[in-house]
Amino acid sequence: MCDNSSTIKLSKNPVMHGRSKHIRVRFHFLRDLVKDREIELVHCGTQEQVADLMTKALKFEAVQKLRKKMGMFDLAEIN
Repeated sequence: MCDNSSTIKLSKNPVMHGRSKHIRVRFHFLRDLVKDREIELVHCGTQEQVADLMTKALKFEAVQKLRKKMGMFDLAEIN
């Protein structure tokens, strides 16, 4: 899942754009995987992006929600 719409669009379009020219060819592996139908990139909104739990300062409620999605729990909650 990806929360970057531009990345998803670039992965589906085989044309090299001037704005994405700085991305070296060896980093276009996602585009090849999408083209070969080995993977499908699906947009994931920022509120649902579990990776944000480890990379951003979030409100307590957001931390609790993402932690639950990852299958993490507070040891104090175990009976």
